[in-house]
Amino acid sequence: MLVSQKRIVVEEGHCGPSGFVYSPQFTRWFDACTTSLLKSAGLPLPVLLKEHGVVGIPLVKVEVQFFLPSLCGDELLAESTVTRFGKKSFVIRHRLSKRGVLAVEGSETRVCAVRVPDDPQRIQSRPLPADLVERLSVSRTVVASL
Repeated sequence: MLVSQKRIVVEEGHCGPSGFVYSPQFTRWFDACTTSLLKSAGLPLPVLLKEHGVVGIPLVKVEVQFFLPSLCGDELLAESTVTRFGKKSFVIRHRLSKRGVLAVEGSETRVCAVRVPDDPQRIQSRPLPADLVERLSVSRTVVASL
C-alpha cells in the first residue's frame, strides 16, 4: 500500500497548560496526513470532485491509542497508509513516532461523499472510485512536503 510520511513539529499552540499535546490536535494531524496521502496518490480533493463528483471524504469513525507523551518541541514522523478497503469506506492507519519509537497510533474510517441528487443539502456515501483504490494500493513510500 502507498505510505505517506509527514514530519510534524509540536508547537506551543498544540499543547494544553500541562505542556502535553492537547488530544484533539491528533485528529487534526490525522486529517492533514489523510490529505497528504490522497495528494501523494495524485487524487487531492479537487481532483476527486472534478473526476468523481466527490464533495468530501467525511470521517465516520476514529480510534486513537497513546503510548508516549508528545511535548512542545518534539518532532514526530507520521506514516499514513490504507489498511482496508470496503465497498464504500476505507480505513487509514496513522502511526506517529518520536525518535523512532511509536508514540501514537490511530485509525480513521472514511467514506467518499456525494450530494443527494434530489436534495443537494444532504450528502451520502458512494462506492469507492476504482482509481482511488488502485492508486492507494501502489506499494511505495512518499515523503509529503511540509
